[in-house]
Formats: sequence, C-alpha cells, structure tokens
Amino acid sequence: MLQVVTNINSAINNVVWGWPAIILLAVVGVLMTVLTKVFQLTHIKHWWKNTIGAIFKDKNVTGHTKDKSISQFQSLCTALAATVGTGNIVGVAGAIIVGGPGAVFWMWLIAFFGMMTNYSENVLGIYYRRKNKNGEWSGGAMYYLQDGLGAKKGCKGLGKVLAVLFAVFCFLASFGIGNMTQVNSISGNLLSVFNIPTWVTGILVLVLAGLVIVGGLKRIANVTEKIVPFMVILYIVGAIIILIVNISQVPAVFGAIFKGAFAWKAAGGGVVGYGIKLAIEQGCKRGVFSNEAGLGSSVMVHSSSNVKEPVRQGMWGIFEVFADTIIVCTLTAFAVLSSGLVDLETGVTVTEYAGEAISKSNIVATVFSMHFGTIGGAFVAIAIALFAYSTILGWSHYGTKSFEYLFGEKYTIIYRVIFVIAIFGGAVMGDNLAWDIADTLNGLMMIPNLIAVLVLSPQVMRITQNYVDRKLRGKDIEPMLSVFPDIQAEHAAEIKNAETEEAAE
Repeated sequence: MLQVVTNINSAINNVVWGWPAIILLAVVGVLMTVLTKVFQLTHIKHWWKNTIGAIFKDKNVTGHTKDKSISQFQSLCTALAATVGTGNIVGVAGAIIVGGPGAVFWMWLIAFFGMMTNYSENVLGIYYRRKNKNGEWSGGAMYYLQDGLGAKKGCKGLGKVLAVLFAVFCFLASFGIGNMTQVNSISGNLLSVFNIPTWVTGILVLVLAGLVIVGGLKRIANVTEKIVPFMVILYIVGAIIILIVNISQVPAVFGAIFKGAFAWKAAGGGVVGYGIKLAIEQGCKRGVFSNEAGLGSSVMVHSSSNVKEPVRQGMWGIFEVFADTIIVCTLTAFAVLSSGLVDLETGVTVTEYAGEAISKSNIVATVFSMHFGTIGGAFVAIAIALFAYSTILGWSHYGTKSFEYLFGEKYTIIYRVIFVIAIFGGAVMGDNLAWDIADTLNGLMMIPNLIAVLVLSPQVMRITQNYVDRKLRGKDIEPMLSVFPDIQAEHAAEIKNAETEEAAE
C-alpha cells in the first residue's frame, strides 16, 4: 500500500514541482519586486522599524487584544511557528545532501524575491478579509481568489473554483507539511538521541498539541509568542558558535555555494553537487517549504491580526521570510558546510561519522555533536521537537480556516480532532514518504495562490503606492484598507482617530 502511495505521489510531484511551477514562483516574486520598486531594499529602514523595531516601542504591536483578533507580534510568532521548523534544520540539510552546496544559493534567491511574494499575499489577505459569524477575522488565498480574481470580468466561476481547490489543498497540506513531517522529525530524532520509541513520542505530542489546538487561535497565539522567540534565539546562538569555531572555512563555503549553484567544474573534473537542475529544484523546494512564500498559507494567521493597514501586515511578511531563510536557514547551511561533513570540492556528503550512518534527519545533530559533544545532539533533538511542535500548532490554524471556508465555522472542531489524531500516524510513518507528500501538497497549494497574486498584482501595487504616498510622502489621500466599504470606513475612522490622538500628544 505504501509503495502505491509513493508511486502516485511521485507522479504528481513531478508535475507540480516541474519547471513551469518553479518558473511561475520566480516570475511572481520578480514581478512583485519590480511593481513595488524593490520595496524590500528601498524601504528596508521603514519596514525594519515597523516590524521587529516596533516590538520594543509600540504597545499596539505586542498588546493582547480584547476581541477575537490577535496582536501583530502574535500573528508573526504564529506564522513563524509554522515556518521556522524542521524545514530550517532537516530541510536545509536535505537540500544540501540532494542538491549539493549550490542549493543554498537558490534558497537565498528564492527568499529575496519571496519576501515580496509573501508581502503581496499579506496585503491581499488583509484587503480581502472579512469577519465570520463568531466575530473572528477570516482571510487567506481562498478569499482573494473568490473576491479578487472572481471580481474580474468573466472570472467569477474560475475564482470560486480555484478558491475551493486552494482550500482543499491547504486542508490536505496541513496533514503533510504541518503535521506528518513535523512529528516524524520529532520521533526520528528522539529515537536516535534518547532511544524513545516513535509510538511514545506520537502519543506525547498528540496530547500536548491537542490541549492547545482545541482552544483555537487565541490559545495557539499565546503559546507561540512564548516558544518561538526563545527557540529561535537559542538555535541561532548555537549555530553562530559553530560558525565562529569554523570561521576559516567561510571563504571555502561561499565558493562551494556559488560553484554548485551554476554547476562549475570542480578541481577533480566532476560537477559540484548533483548539477544545476538538482541545485535549483532543491533550493526552491526547500526554500518554499521553509518560508512558505508563495503557498498562501501564513496569510490566514496574518489576516487575524488587529492591524488596519494592509501594507503594515505585508511588512511583517517581509521580515518573516528574512528571519526564516536569510538568517536561520543560512546559519544551518553554514554550520553543515563548515563542519567537514561535506566535501566542498565535490559537494558529496560524508555518509558515516564515528561509525553512525548520516541522513538528512540527523546531519545537523551530528554537526552539533562534533562541536558540543553529546549535549549537542541532544540540543538539536530538543530544538527540532520545539520547532516542529510549534509548526504543528501554526498549521492547525491554517487547516482550520481552510475547513471553515469549505464547510462553515461550526464544524471546525471536527477538523481539529482529526488533525490531532493524525499526529500519531505521522510519528510512525516512513521518513522519506512524509517529506515527499509534503512537497507535493505544497506545490498543489502554490499554483492557485500564485495565479491570484499574479492577476491581482496591480491591486498590490496601488495599495503599496497609496501607503507610500500617505506615510512617507505626507499626501492627504484616502487610504486603501479593505475591498468592503463597511470595513474600509470603520478602519479609516480608527486610523484617523489614532492619528488625531497622536498629534495631540
């Protein structure tokens, strides 16, 4: 049965992750970068000040809300909980093993343009969101497909069909990228480091995740805002120490990355890594798996923020990709490549260290063990467990919102129960199959979402220009906040009142 599933998944994966899909991903990122006038660079000071810089100065960014929305910081932490996970550790190592060091370059490139893809998704998510019967914000690709793409002449049916397809793919993906691969990585690492049986891990994670997930977004956000900053900072510190110890290897690491990216010939006459095709494929796949730019997934939690300005939430999307890939994934890659486990001339990974076989699931643990001893491997196992656990929490919300779109909010408890039960299955599932299924579901989600962002790119450009004109150039013009007149009027009044109070102070 597993072989049949593997064969079917492989056939679909070859289609959804073929060159047309990769080119579409790149085209959308480049287009949004051009249309917003390279916003991620030209306004880097502004978006940095209004994201991570505002955490310590603006109580509206971190303050808990009394209604059913969540704070901007909570939305970031929940989104990072879903993105900063095993993709940053196991995924990056896997990309290097399969695609060689050159995969890291393509991961960087896809992240640079992915910043503006993620930005655009968040802008559209806020602009097209609405409140459900429970008073909660509901937003995501299915809504801007339905009300954005669907509003175009002759596209009403197409918009609705693509919205339903996206919701179905996201619903299914939540059991892959957000469940099976995560708990599979937890169980695999705890088995290898602490010899804890996978079924025991499955039951433990099931209970711990279930207690949070059934409480809904508010409870998830309260947990992730405490776990995410702690685990990210701790992991970054460990990776930086390894990088400092191996600082002499940094020039060689850079050389291997750029040689491998363009398949330049190695000194021995072979090709660095496994060729440019594998390098690009692995870099793009693992980059998207890690930061989710282009999937349209994190939009669902960003849309639940108490923010009024679409561009403000868009800037959090830029920071999200920056933190996830440019910082965390890069540190993982440099720790692996500078450790000696990868031959930087040939790109071939050492298959065994100290008598133990090395796979993509334990290569980072091996690297940390080389530098910190037994405690290093234990640290990575615990880090992966925390990363993966928080990812499960974040993705449970994405699946819930997709299920809500398809069947209504009163049935979402059914989804949550099934999602929690499925955690046990992921713990005992085969390693490669779990990741391969997650890759396929990512690709299926990505296609309708990118179509929507592509078609609605002029809208993103207008909203961005409107914001720049008002906030940076001081023009007195009507803000673009929502496609719905009642929400537009409500938010515009709130922003005006806030500006009046600020001026009075």
